[in-house]
Amino acid sequence: MEIYLVGGAVRDDLLGYPFTEKDWVVVGARAEDLLAQGYTPVGKDFPVFLHPDSKEEFALARTERKQGHGYTGFNVHADPDVTLEEDLKRRDLTINAMARDPDGRLIDPYGGQRDLAARVLRHVSPAFVEDPLRVLRTARFAARYAHLGFTIAPETLALMAEIVAQDELAHLPAERVWVETEKALREADPAVYFSVLSDCGALAALAPELADRGIASLDQLSAVAASSDDSALRFAALTHGLEPAALDRLCERLKVPRRHRELALLLAAQAERAARARTLGSEELLLLLEAAGALRDHGRFEEFIEGAAALAGDGFPADYLRRARERVRDVSAAPFVAEGLKGKAIGRAMEAERLRRLDALRGDAGED
Repeated sequence: MEIYLVGGAVRDDLLGYPFTEKDWVVVGARAEDLLAQGYTPVGKDFPVFLHPDSKEEFALARTERKQGHGYTGFNVHADPDVTLEEDLKRRDLTINAMARDPDGRLIDPYGGQRDLAARVLRHVSPAFVEDPLRVLRTARFAARYAHLGFTIAPETLALMAEIVAQDELAHLPAERVWVETEKALREADPAVYFSVLSDCGALAALAPELADRGIASLDQLSAVAASSDDSALRFAALTHGLEPAALDRLCERLKVPRRHRELALLLAAQAERAARARTLGSEELLLLLEAAGALRDHGRFEEFIEGAAALAGDGFPADYLRRARERVRDVSAAPFVAEGLKGKAIGRAMEAERLRRLDALRGDAGED
């Protein structure tokens, strides 16, 4: 039984890029051998095990043969006779198809180190087209390493377009598409992900609402990404400017999580109003504060401020909006109940008090 470090840890170590996870391939063993040593099986479709101490993933060397559609339609052969080179050949990109033996010797049968030096993302073999998820993964790697000068090899981009043309993306579950997309949103240059998907035709297939917007959404995404690594804020920037119905369709199709969806909808509806907060009357300012969660959810309000400020650029009145929130947030029903007010009268009195305080704020701001 031989054990090799493989994949991302080898790649990023050679790049001098930070990494935390390590994946291992076991050659010359059966599942029973790992189980006998205390490894825990975790792979539903593939022979993957967790180490009893480190909890790192150890996979039996395997080959795969396409037998259906999507990214799960594979016949897997894991046997002691599968070599390391055969296991590495099934991987997506040459830079992910390298290994190190226990002595630290690099094993690179498909030119991964050469492509790292050339800053090229290149497929290992024509079998690249068998897994449609590789379209998204390759685009995500492009987003991760674009700032290091990496580009996708033209022949690899052509294979990505071929996968799209064969309608293989239609077989990817929406949840899996979102997982890759959310990871891409957290990469160093997330706009590159969507640009690559556009270049190979995948964006029109997966998110036609974004494809219709073109470069405008990518400029917004890049602007927000420069100041925040929050994937929800970045998603809101990407989709800012979409009609609410289009944004809803996109979120439903990709199964976008609630936080991302709600923040995107909030910024779409209120960011422009927030940018001109100093010109708003007290009633409109109060409506803005209520919509942004200022009266009940400090965290959501701060997310809104951060996102709206990033979209607006210089001159956004963040301090003014925070002062407005401080003026109205502690208005309570207690004094009005003590006065004998009941029911809707209490709510009207609280609103009147908030408006009075905002009037005072606007007066103070006018004197500044």
